[in-house]
Amino acid sequence: MTFLPDTNVCITLLRRRNLRLAERWQATKASDVVLCSIVVYELRHGAERSSNPVREHGKLDMFLKPFISLPFDDDCARKCAVIRHELEEIGAVIGPHDLQIAAIALQYELILVTHNTREFGRIPKLKLEDWEL
Repeated sequence: MTFLPDTNVCITLLRRRNLRLAERWQATKASDVVLCSIVVYELRHGAERSSNPVREHGKLDMFLKPFISLPFDDDCARKCAVIRHELEEIGAVIGPHDLQIAAIALQYELILVTHNTREFGRIPKLKLEDWEL
């Protein structure tokens, strides 16, 4: 079982805002967690916007170090396009970065760890876990 945390999960962990999430994270082997380029981008963007980008990038360097980061490649782009079209057809669109993260999770058959189950739950066949509950 391999888990892909979304951006908000990573932010919650970095800010130490949820004890349940932190406990579950610590109980999970680092080798069972992967990240993706979209999440890394969103985290890096947050660091750039902070009052101390150097410090925040340093924190991210430490946080990201143990994990593989999967790319948003052409196969993921194709899957993302299909998901977006399906959601548009039923009027249940989600944000573009969430679409990309979901496509990566589906492409690599990962379990997406998120507290945003309302939006991600719109995507058929996407496996979700909420570690904050």
